[in-house]
Amino acid sequence: MKFYDELNIATQKDRELLYSAPMIQDALAGKIDINTYVTFLSQAYHHVRHTVPLLMACGSRLSPEYEFMKKAITEYIEEEYGHEQWILNDIQHCGFDPEQVKNSTPHLTTDMMVRYAYHQIDRKNPVGFFGMVFVLEGTSTALATQAAEALKKSLGLPNKAFSYLLSHGSLDLEHVQFFEELVNRLKNKEDHQSIIQSAKDIFKLYGDIFRAIPQMESFK
Repeated sequence: MKFYDELNIATQKDRELLYSAPMIQDALAGKIDINTYVTFLSQAYHHVRHTVPLLMACGSRLSPEYEFMKKAITEYIEEEYGHEQWILNDIQHCGFDPEQVKNSTPHLTTDMMVRYAYHQIDRKNPVGFFGMVFVLEGTSTALATQAAEALKKSLGLPNKAFSYLLSHGSLDLEHVQFFEELVNRLKNKEDHQSIIQSAKDIFKLYGDIFRAIPQMESFK
């Protein structure tokens, strides 16, 4: 069995737990209000702005035998650079102040997920960071487009208020294929276990964000 398939099987229950979060189910059904959507975007901003720094940190910690992963990281950086600005643009097109979001403090659940990723890179196995990549890429392609389409109808917002979700949705499947090919090149069993454990933990931490969003203070 290829490692990517093993990763999917090992994390199936963790993925299902994330997807069962009430806010995710409500978003897919178009049943959240604009305040909740913008609160989601605000927390997305606070973790997405760390994507490039995390990728850079990961690349800097990889030993020479992982040169193929360093090359992949440079491609990821090019693809991901500036995505936090897309989120701020979406917030503005929802009628909210993006500067207020930029100057806000991330919720504890968001902060903990970001801290986990840095700790994984700095104190554990940097290859394990790709467990987070697996969770965020896979969740986006599975859910983002459906949620965006449902919310467009229910909230009456234009496409330009959903650039982040639509850019990371079902049209982004090539990223998943790229990830699959990359991790299948890993032969070290310790790397495999690091990615699996990281993915399981990030599924839990990411789910905590979605479960906390309804209780977060609105920006308007």
